[in-house]
Amino acid sequence: MAEDLQIIEGNRADKYQALIPQVEALIQGETDLYANLANIAAAIHAYFGFFWVGFYLNKQDQLVLGPFQGPVACTRIPYHKGVCGHAYRTQESIIVPNVDEFPGHIACASASKSEIVLPVMDSAGEVVMVLDVDSDQLDDFSETDREGLQAIIDLIEKNYSSWY
Repeated sequence: MAEDLQIIEGNRADKYQALIPQVEALIQGETDLYANLANIAAAIHAYFGFFWVGFYLNKQDQLVLGPFQGPVACTRIPYHKGVCGHAYRTQESIIVPNVDEFPGHIACASASKSEIVLPVMDSAGEVVMVLDVDSDQLDDFSETDREGLQAIIDLIEKNYSSWY
């Protein structure tokens, strides 16, 4: 198990390339879902300094706040609301350059300006959670972030059945 992240300087693509094997080391051998999600959120947050990084889990017919890093957040999100609900319903990742322009955006924190949300699927193809990353800067996310975060989602999906 890794105890410290080795944070490199460079562009985001280089940073994701360096972070992904470290996330893999963090989760290796650990079978607790919440421990792994907490470490993943902490690693992404530490590496990039995003405003908020966390997971919303599919529970009780809604998305319920899971492990995260950042200021306090909305606890429950209906499937039909916000960026997280959109990613859940469409089963696709979404980048929102300006959250104020997204219809139905849920303002958990007024400092959030842009957002990326990626769904996490189980082996049956059902969305079990979403990874939500917020920035306090407009237009802060790109395809590089989608690809890098998707690689982390792939690690979660690969291991999910042994964690839950």
